[in-house]
Amino acid sequence: MSTQPPVKEKPASSLFVRRLVFSAMFLALCMVLPYLTGQIPEIGAALSPMHIPVFLCGFVCGWPWALAVGAIAPLLKHFAFGPMPPLLTAVAMTFELAAYGAVSGLLYKLLPKKKWAIYASLVTAMVAGRLVWGCARFVIAGLQNTSFPLSAFWAGAVADAVPGIILHIVLIPVLVMAMEKARLTLKD
Repeated sequence: MSTQPPVKEKPASSLFVRRLVFSAMFLALCMVLPYLTGQIPEIGAALSPMHIPVFLCGFVCGWPWALAVGAIAPLLKHFAFGPMPPLLTAVAMTFELAAYGAVSGLLYKLLPKKKWAIYASLVTAMVAGRLVWGCARFVIAGLQNTSFPLSAFWAGAVADAVPGIILHIVLIPVLVMAMEKARLTLKD
């Protein structure tokens, strides 16, 4: 016979409020983190600091919340805090970050709770988000009667993004594992 008291499950409304609060915190981080690297625009663009909270939101709060944070963050930052990112960049980033959040959160929920699954979710989300970004940039270019060749996609999605890709692959899984250990991931 067990001597431990039964574990009380948190009510659904409590989980909703916690996800709402965490999502708001991740959205706030999307506004603040770019200022840490924004003094040198080339570094900020290369490290993609706004992406980090969106990925974390996917892992911690789930895909619908991260999709919302990713969709809101670039345009909110543009309209609330000035011209960075520029409007058309913010529009493309809106789709990219929404995809990051949705894919990372959905795969994290569906895959087994193993360390490799965190990396698999992250890398798959990174590829999906960059493809969505490329599609958005292609549509925007078409609407402007300009072109968005494959070389521009490669440069923007891969070549110029290598420092951010490395940072995200190193940092995000460590943070997710730490949050799992601290029981800060909000599971259904």
